[in-house]
Amino acid sequence: MSNRIVPYYKSPERDFTLLEGDCRDLLQRFDFKFDLIFADPPYFLSNGGISCQAGKVVCVDKGDWDKAASKDEVDAFNLSWLTLCREKLKENGTIWISGTYHNIFSVANSLNELGFKILNVITWVKTNPPPNISCRYFTYSTEFVIWARKSERTPHFYNYTLMKALNEGKQMTDVWRLPAIGRWEKTLGKHPTQKPLSLLVRILLAASRPNAWILDPFCGSSTTGIAANLIGRKYLGIDTNSEFVELSKQRRMDIQLPQRRDELRRHIPDLQLLDHDNLVAEPQDNNYDLPF
Repeated sequence: MSNRIVPYYKSPERDFTLLEGDCRDLLQRFDFKFDLIFADPPYFLSNGGISCQAGKVVCVDKGDWDKAASKDEVDAFNLSWLTLCREKLKENGTIWISGTYHNIFSVANSLNELGFKILNVITWVKTNPPPNISCRYFTYSTEFVIWARKSERTPHFYNYTLMKALNEGKQMTDVWRLPAIGRWEKTLGKHPTQKPLSLLVRILLAASRPNAWILDPFCGSSTTGIAANLIGRKYLGIDTNSEFVELSKQRRMDIQLPQRRDELRRHIPDLQLLDHDNLVAEPQDNNYDLPF
């Protein structure tokens, strides 16, 4: 059997590539270093519970990939994929991992075990959270995003000037008030754990330069990739689910039209405030391509 990797999709500009398969397999099969990794791994919260969406009671089960496992299994899973991501990250690169209390402590322990330096834990406060149906506890309205760099001593990139400018001239804190996904982000379909473009755009603006290479090992519908391409970054997304990979492809093909890109940008507050002449970092010197 050939070990050659065949992309599911590659954009005409070669700035958006999709692979279908398990990242724990695929990441071992090529040599490439990324500037930044964003990962939205399974939260392991699909346990038969209920939530509310669009005024309707719905089951929170996302799929078999999100089924609860034992603590040891969760820890082993997180350590395995983070080990591979570390190998694919440049020495001055950083990784961002989203989660809730279901998985974020396991992720943090794995990061520490592997020698990452945790820089921040962002608290994403959703301005439009679903209501608490049971009324037995406080309404869940936050998620967390860990930001860590690969090396204890090698400096990382942080666009402090831009983040301050986007926060009315004040230092940006680790609490971000941003909405969950809107209808305008679901016109081609919806992933059950889809993140909003506003969140990913801010992450990429904060910690990467134009032309940087971004990896998402659990890409879902590739919000990371769409955000990356909207602001001039390059992207590789990996997912095991063929339906989600196809949705990613359709979303990328949709923004081939300049008017569609402009329409998306108009919905993202940070991009409305961005002064390209004064606040965008110098481009990354990445004149190379993926090996497939």
